[in-house]
Amino acid sequence: MSDATELVLSFPDELSDWGRSQIFTDRFRGYLRRVIDEPSVGDEHEEFVDVGCCGDSLDLTFRVEAVTDGETVGDETRIEFVEREDAVAGGWEVQSAAGAE
Repeated sequence: MSDATELVLSFPDELSDWGRSQIFTDRFRGYLRRVIDEPSVGDEHEEFVDVGCCGDSLDLTFRVEAVTDGETVGDETRIEFVEREDAVAGGWEVQSAAGAE
């Protein structure tokens, strides 16, 4: 098996600016490279996202939208994000667009 050149994951469009600032970091992309082995379009992965000092843990569902040129995720696989229409589950407002920006 070969490593994909790109993995496209979608996330709920109601994710707050704070949540977005967490998932778009190099460290979070690195984490995803370690926990997603052999992605297939449609797979869903629930992953922890830091919500800062004023919230509880947020488990956010990422959905695999595309895998390009390979079957596995490696150190060189680019991870891109797109929005999908979906709500953010959880009780803390910081986790959704309604909360702190």
